[in-house]
Amino acid sequence: MSSMTDIIFLLLVFFMLTSNFVTPSGLPVSLPSSQTSDIVMQKISVTITDDLKYYLNEKPIALDEIEPQLAALLQQGTEQGAVVLHVDKSVPVEHLVKVAGIAKNLNASVTLATVPTE
Repeated sequence: MSSMTDIIFLLLVFFMLTSNFVTPSGLPVSLPSSQTSDIVMQKISVTITDDLKYYLNEKPIALDEIEPQLAALLQQGTEQGAVVLHVDKSVPVEHLVKVAGIAKNLNASVTLATVPTE
């Protein structure tokens, strides 16, 4: 019986190490749905709520402060930065484009967070 518990423990450790780690956004945002939803390891998160408030890594920020703060966060990482946009589906597209343009000007890869369709 002792060897059986060892095998179960090793399988548990194996599955824990090989599973995908997802860091969900803590802000209440109604994300748009998509047929394909890839999991991206999120380092930098920009959230736009339905009342047009901006958050950088869950901290409130003004729109004109996003570029310098984002540049500082991107310079801390050694590889190319990945910015994940959590945008409420009721937000006009122009706000999404502004933030995505700022991130692209800083040579960051931009990913839009979605929920998979069922």
